[in-house]
Amino acid sequence: MYALHLPQSRLLFFFVGLVLTFVFIRISVRLIRAKVRWWPGNITSGGTHIHHVVFGAVFMLLGGVIGLAVPDDQHGVRVAAAALLGVGAALVLDEFALILHLRDVYWTKDGRLSVDAVFLAIGMTGLLLLGARPLGYDEFYGEGVALRVLIILVNLGFAIVALLKGKVWTGLLGLLVPVLPEIGAVRLARPGSPWARWRYTEGSRKLRKAYRREARIRQPLIRAKIRVQEFISGRHDEEA
Repeated sequence: MYALHLPQSRLLFFFVGLVLTFVFIRISVRLIRAKVRWWPGNITSGGTHIHHVVFGAVFMLLGGVIGLAVPDDQHGVRVAAAALLGVGAALVLDEFALILHLRDVYWTKDGRLSVDAVFLAIGMTGLLLLGARPLGYDEFYGEGVALRVLIILVNLGFAIVALLKGKVWTGLLGLLVPVLPEIGAVRLARPGSPWARWRYTEGSRKLRKAYRREARIRQPLIRAKIRVQEFISGRHDEEA
């Protein structure tokens, strides 16, 4: 029974490391931005600002290698490695937008993508802790292996369609939550998404409806999400 709890406990410590490090690093960068004198400030070497994604990559590598190399019976070490992996993941994802754009967009509107990445990682890890299993849904599919594989592939297809329709949260969280991929796949695509560009002709009824829905429903939700995120992470209001 004890062994059965090992993967779940490692995931819990990864989750704790992820959340606490994200909160800490956001407090740190906000204090640095506010030029608080008693806070240490940025780390530089030879005039080069060393972004925290560098430390995150090192921590992720250490945590991953330790977790792979240590025997299963070394529970304490493996749990510590999972926590270190969570610390590294938070530091990397908090500067995800910098990696994507290959320039410092941390406090710009593009930098909000980093916060989205962290929130998505926290959400998916939280669902795993609550018992969700990627594309598994064993309780729905019975014992037939062929049926399981078929339904997993169908759900994966729905999730891909949802992503192509610009519904990132629905598509990714749908890998863990039944029915979500289907909902995202059958609903109207977001304007500007790959699906809308491929399937909705300019001036078509579907595209006009998509723009109306975006303005009436999606944009207010996005503004509310941004207010919550920036309450935690700080305002992203610099020019790119």
